[in-house]
Amino acid sequence: MILPEVRDPRFVTIRRGGTLTDADHHLLALWAATCAEHVLELFESVRPRDTRPREAIAHARRWAGGDVGMMEARAAGGHAMGAARDLRGAPRFAAYAAGQAAVVAHVAAHELGAAAYAIKAVRATVPADESVAVGRLECRWQREHLPDAIRELVLDDQRLRNEICWSVFEV
Repeated sequence: MILPEVRDPRFVTIRRGGTLTDADHHLLALWAATCAEHVLELFESVRPRDTRPREAIAHARRWAGGDVGMMEARAAGGHAMGAARDLRGAPRFAAYAAGQAAVVAHVAAHELGAAAYAIKAVRATVPADESVAVGRLECRWQREHLPDAIRELVLDDQRLRNEICWSVFEV
């Protein structure tokens, strides 16, 4: 479970009673797509013909640009996660990262799901004694790609939800 029991109003759009602007919601989706795309090759290396995770990332970006609706982006996210069903390790986590990126259109707080699964994906590529260090590098890379407008929001979210996100955000 990567979502908190109580929704943080900072990740609920203003029109739904929260404080999240549409512009920041779009930035969250774009950042999540960037995190997922960074590890996409881990999925595509084992399933080169399965385009569902790549399409989910594209849908996240297209939703942020106003080119597809929320329901279409959310459906693409579900298809990407379906691509992971029979996989294990890095390829599975990479597909989940892509799926989480697309569903940010539906629930903004999935932005951490994309990031956390991307970190889990890279950690799964190395021996256990190296996984924490590799995960920290990926987390730093992700933070370097955070847009300034959402940086503090995401960093605070990482701090608050680190424990339910497998503690991957400890740097």
